[in-house]
Amino acid sequence: MKKVLFVLTSHAQLGDTGRQTGVYLEELAVPYWYLLDHGYSVRLASIAGGAAPIDPGSREPSNLSPAVERFLGDEKAMAALRDTPAVDTCSVDDFDAVYLPGGHGTMWDLPSSVALARLVGSAFDAGRVVAAVCHGPAGLVSASLADGRPLVAGRRVAGFTDEEEAAVGLADVVPFHLEQRLRELGAEVVVAPAFTSNAVRDGRLVTGQNPQSSEALAVQIVAALQ
Repeated sequence: MKKVLFVLTSHAQLGDTGRQTGVYLEELAVPYWYLLDHGYSVRLASIAGGAAPIDPGSREPSNLSPAVERFLGDEKAMAALRDTPAVDTCSVDDFDAVYLPGGHGTMWDLPSSVALARLVGSAFDAGRVVAAVCHGPAGLVSASLADGRPLVAGRRVAGFTDEEEAAVGLADVVPFHLEQRLRELGAEVVVAPAFTSNAVRDGRLVTGQNPQSSEALAVQIVAALQ
């Protein structure tokens, strides 16, 4: 059975707004169930360990997709979310893929995590699948390959766009603009119309643009693993 490690944000504060953030449930729950239902093993970890925060907006009734409702109602899944190991305790040798769900919290703690950058870079060097969706690619921006090149350099990627960040009113809140940073690192950013599904697979690197891309991304993760 192939194993997939999900690494979640531990950051719960949305800049200086006084609002809460965390992992976006759609981006966690849809791939979680898709992988489990297709015979894969999933383990949740986080940057700091312990309980991973949930973005409150992703629990609003309008965002409660069947996968999210299933996750919230599943005690095993919720227990895993409440007690995650820290990323620096995880070994690339134990997994076939690493997946980074989004949520605005990722913009603060994923890029600054040395342990995550090391895990992601070494995973890709070792032939593993690396995936991320929405703001999750913030966890790719500090990752380098063994030869020192940025992991995303010269590769086709998707992530939350500058247009989408402006549309949700957080362009001046996030510490950097993800689309711009990916381009600066040499990535070819593939952009679809705002808030439409867009999952991009470039070999063993699989990325998605937004929450609407979660299912298409999960399909591409399985394709890459096969």
